[in-house]
Amino acid sequence: MKTPNLCYSIILLFLSILLPCSILAESITENGYEGFLQCLHYQNSNTNASIFSVLYTPKNSSLYTSTLQSGIQNQRFTLPPFVSKPLVIITPLNYLQVQSVVSCAKRNDIQIRTRGGGHDYEGLSYMSYYPNPFVVVDLRNFISISVDTKDRTAWVQAGARLGQVYYTIAQKSPNFGFPAGLCPTVGVGGHLSGGGEGTLSRKYGMAADHIIDAKVVNANGEILDRKSMGEDMFWAIRGGGGASFGIILEYKINLVYVPSTVTVFTVNRTLEQNATKLVHLWQTIAPKFDRDLFIRIIIRQTTQEGKITVQAAFNSIYLGRADKLLRIMKQSFPELGLRKEDCKEMRWIEAALYFSDLPSGSTVNDLPRRDPYPKTYYKAKSDYVVEPLSETALVGIWKLFKEPRAELAQMILAPYGGIMEEIPESEIPFPHRAGNLYQIQHLVYWRPNNNTKSQLYIDWIRELYRYMTPFVSHSPRASYFNYRDLDLGVNKEDNTSFAEASAWGFMYFKNNFYRLARVKAAVDPTNFFRYEQSIPPFESF
Repeated sequence: MKTPNLCYSIILLFLSILLPCSILAESITENGYEGFLQCLHYQNSNTNASIFSVLYTPKNSSLYTSTLQSGIQNQRFTLPPFVSKPLVIITPLNYLQVQSVVSCAKRNDIQIRTRGGGHDYEGLSYMSYYPNPFVVVDLRNFISISVDTKDRTAWVQAGARLGQVYYTIAQKSPNFGFPAGLCPTVGVGGHLSGGGEGTLSRKYGMAADHIIDAKVVNANGEILDRKSMGEDMFWAIRGGGGASFGIILEYKINLVYVPSTVTVFTVNRTLEQNATKLVHLWQTIAPKFDRDLFIRIIIRQTTQEGKITVQAAFNSIYLGRADKLLRIMKQSFPELGLRKEDCKEMRWIEAALYFSDLPSGSTVNDLPRRDPYPKTYYKAKSDYVVEPLSETALVGIWKLFKEPRAELAQMILAPYGGIMEEIPESEIPFPHRAGNLYQIQHLVYWRPNNNTKSQLYIDWIRELYRYMTPFVSHSPRASYFNYRDLDLGVNKEDNTSFAEASAWGFMYFKNNFYRLARVKAAVDPTNFFRYEQSIPPFESF
């Protein structure tokens, strides 16, 4: 029988063949990493695909750096003090490799961050503020999408992007779509597990409302589906954030019907063109529109005749033809002055491109691309509005938007109503349903050459957020989990109290936070899957 030391020597010899010397050097110096490598070797020794071919560390710097940065959508996290240093980045090729990473990380007290599209607004899918060593599981290779038009369902792997999903569905049928977000590079796993809203939400609800099955690797390294995980965990991963409960591998979703022809328009109005009164009116009528009609408003700074002003862009999709839309608008919102020439009829997949904000000249074939446009520097926050803002309150917003720091800032006002009024707030963890007129996404961007002044822009959006306090929801002041915001509070690493976690938990989930904490205690009592705003395990409060 071989002695343990001899076994250890053989493992290192084997690894020296598979790995660069720099990785072995790191395995000796990094706490827990040596055991992690050994464990991965043991668990993958009988498989054809070597996990070490998709394992990157800072020592093989070019591949490590390119792999890490290629999945960072918010560029402010590529520079100090936010430079991420995971011990390992793994881009697994199969589900067995994901299982082994979870099992080996747990045995060696190494934390896991899971990355799909890399759009986490605070970078938590690839970065950690905790001192513990962590690895990133990057799901870029899990992009399979299988559409069944007969059953009106699809299995979608968690690393696929929304643009891929829409494109693949449209290739199968022009009359099916899916009610998720607008940005085509957002990853399915994080988006759906956090709720997922978009232009079809007033008609069909959230993306998570249409999940009917899932495959997840839990804290024990087991692959579970809906039946084996149970209804409590299945409820939790549809809007409560999958990364608190495991690694989402794929979702089965119901598709929704879309007509062969839809109509879009964007009508811009500045303050000098009566934007204040139009926005004020929109607040009360947009949630009551026909649910086939979605009109959001994008507020931004602009210049008119050499003077800085504010523009409201009324950005819309109607699930039908332009002639019917014009009749609806003449009856419901004649003040906007919509004209036939403002309207464009197209297929639903072309509307997905229209709302994607891809560069001019892009086609639907660009929707599945991984990086179709330049990445940016930004900070975001969110709010829900339950009573219309007065014109005086709007004027205060315009004042902030005329500042130099707001040159690239936006407020996106997305109407609710429709079916969102009918789905109970406890149906899934996403609770923001009846009573909300609209949601606000606050965004501030800045140019790369201004990154040294990034705090100025972050201070601006925090000032805007403070200004909005009297005008938005309260007790709690609600926020959308997919627009993650660490300003709301963070977990202490291992000893967060329920009261401390509730600072942000109730803002995202309202009373559903109680149930999420109980589910967490049942399925991950040791809090292995944890991060700065993960659900903490509490059985009683």
